[in-house]
Amino acid sequence: MHTPDHDRGTMRESPDPAHALRVAELFREHNRALVAFLRCRLDSLADAQEVAQEAYVRLVTLEHPEAVDSLRAYLFRIASNLAVDRLRMRQVRATHAFEPEEPALHLAPVPERTAEAGERLHQLAAALRELPAKTARAFVAHMIDGRDVGAIARDMRITERMVRYHVTRALAHCRARVDEPENP
Repeated sequence: MHTPDHDRGTMRESPDPAHALRVAELFREHNRALVAFLRCRLDSLADAQEVAQEAYVRLVTLEHPEAVDSLRAYLFRIASNLAVDRLRMRQVRATHAFEPEEPALHLAPVPERTAEAGERLHQLAAALRELPAKTARAFVAHMIDGRDVGAIARDMRITERMVRYHVTRALAHCRARVDEPENP
């Protein structure tokens, strides 16, 4: 089995539909367990949910999913690594919080961070416009409006599995668009 490696560049832009469906099924079957696992490690439901979503995005955009022996085990390994990263960042922030006389050099000034956040928001909106209407609608309803998958499925007259597929597809697409380097 391969192990996740952040520097390997093993992500692809558009996921294979069959692989995305397998990941959506994995989400349906194991998301509660994954979030519970992460909540114990991170001591925060919100952080656990964010890390779980990031893990699914990384899994769905995996370049060679056929090389992974167990997608479930790989998902939990990705999530575990992301949780460790999150805990390290917390520790760095906590350390800097107690050193007020030293400026936090790794943070941009507030106006620059605000401008960068605004730019990312514009990129996200543009990425959503590139998606098929159903995919964007499912994503916004679930991720932004916080609606339940079952309610979205009923409103859209599709299965819950398809709602999860659309949300996963949109997450992968938006991630690829927001994270892609700017072309000069």
